Amino acid sequence: MKMTTLLVCLGTLTTALAAAASRYTIDFRNPALVAGTELKPGTYTMEVNGDKAMLQRGKQQVEVNVKMEEGSEKFSDTTVRYTMVDGKYHVAEIRLRGTKTKIVFANN
Repeated sequence: MKMTTLLVCLGTLTTALAAAASRYTIDFRNPALVAGTELKPGTYTMEVNGDKAMLQRGKQQVEVNVKMEEGSEKFSDTTVRYTMVDGKYHVAEIRLRGTKTKIVFANN
């Protein structure tokens, strides 16, 4: 009985950890727009949960729709890819160091 309870608890914990949000540290070198909000250059934390990402620096927060994609090779650095619209940088995607994962931002 105790072994069954332990296995159920471990299975529940494993599932909860797998469903938990992923957290990353991202450096923006340029002012950039994300979901209509201008982010100043600096270091932000980004938490991805499903198809939503929350970027935060101090009191500033912005939520944006994202899509996780896999590249063909591991990325050597975490990089921010931008598009230029009306003379302003818009975050298009973030490639995560040491993974094949890129986080593609919904059109701003």
